[in-house]
Amino acid sequence: MILTVTPNPALDLTYRVPALLPGETHRAAPPAMRAGGKGLNVARVIAQTGGHAFALTTAGGPAGLRLADELESAGLPSELVPVEAETRSSVAIVDATTGETTVINETGHALTAAEWTALDDAVARLVVPAACVAGSGSLPADAPDDFYARLVAAAEARGLPSVIDAVGAALVLAAEAGASVVKPNRRELAETTGNDDPVEGARVLLDLGAGLVLVSLGAEGMLAVPRSGEPLHARLPEPLTGNATGAGDAAVAAVASLLAEGIDDPGTLLRRATAWSAAAVLAPLAGELDPSYPEFEARLVTG
Repeated sequence: MILTVTPNPALDLTYRVPALLPGETHRAAPPAMRAGGKGLNVARVIAQTGGHAFALTTAGGPAGLRLADELESAGLPSELVPVEAETRSSVAIVDATTGETTVINETGHALTAAEWTALDDAVARLVVPAACVAGSGSLPADAPDDFYARLVAAAEARGLPSVIDAVGAALVLAAEAGASVVKPNRRELAETTGNDDPVEGARVLLDLGAGLVLVSLGAEGMLAVPRSGEPLHARLPEPLTGNATGAGDAAVAAVASLLAEGIDDPGTLLRRATAWSAAAVLAPLAGELDPSYPEFEARLVTG
């Protein structure tokens, strides 16, 4: 079982419009609604590809009830830590003409000290049957910067690999804690390390203690920077047009799935992560892969 942890979930609303025109009024059909947040997207992809994921997250207020109902309807195994604050919302607007997606994410309300303790306690309990632990996404307001570092430590105490997708101090501390893999995108890496060169930025995280750094490069594919050896790069021969919202989550799902099987070769992780990330771009909603995802790996250009 792969344990995914999402400390700042969202109720995702996805609208589709014929063309998104700034400053204009748009009419749209009711949105697709689902429980979202990076870790929940990771769990969905793992489930779609035949793996066993268990999603740990929080839920509060009416939006939290809707999130819980959707998870149950989706049949995704999960545990929700109840919190007082209303679960945040995330709105995606897909332009059907260009294929581009505009996303507005609420930041998320602060949790109480008791609620953070309850989340930590749930991690300590659920990590026991896990084969890998994945922590993904933003932290709510006033969150402890070391939350993901504590998640890495909980995995390490059980001899388990961990994958962290975060930014800023949370990413730095997770690297220092020895996360097996960290997966920022290029912007997040530059924001975290102050280095615009993704290879040099990745080496900052490696020097801190991360085992492998995977960097999403958007249409340019993905970069893997291991502790030893040269950086590796993979991409499709041509860029894809679609909804890239869940592409990074698909990459985390790919890495977690392989690590859970005991596979940690950087090249193998890179190829699977790049392929699933690309397949996610063609899917209509975050947390899904295009059904042709098994074919993507063979199409990659690596070097």
